[in-house]
Amino acid sequence: MNVVETPAGESRNEVGLTGRVSSAPIERELPSGDRIVTFRLVVARTRSPMTAQSKQTSDWVDCVAWGARVRRTTLSWHVGDVVQVDGALRRRFYRQDAGSSTRLEVEVLAARTLQRAR
Repeated sequence: MNVVETPAGESRNEVGLTGRVSSAPIERELPSGDRIVTFRLVVARTRSPMTAQSKQTSDWVDCVAWGARVRRTTLSWHVGDVVQVDGALRRRFYRQDAGSSTRLEVEVLAARTLQRAR
């Protein structure tokens, strides 16, 4: 990961992940009429002070594609494909049977396949 310094007061929200697709991409229509594709990536953990004592070797990340082009790309993926996504962290609010809920996910702005599953 490259650390890029920003001027004081300027913020950045950029995510770049390379991982394995662990849940099949699903397209659905929201109550608003927007169409999205959701999927999950598994990414290997790199060693850090937080992970040094952990036996966990990977993390999973929920991802969502909103744009037409990136929806088409991600819909072609299969469980086990190795892919790269670039985007931003988003907190999304939605309704469930038990009331409102929230989730943190990566809004995928660009995506590409690196290796197809065998």
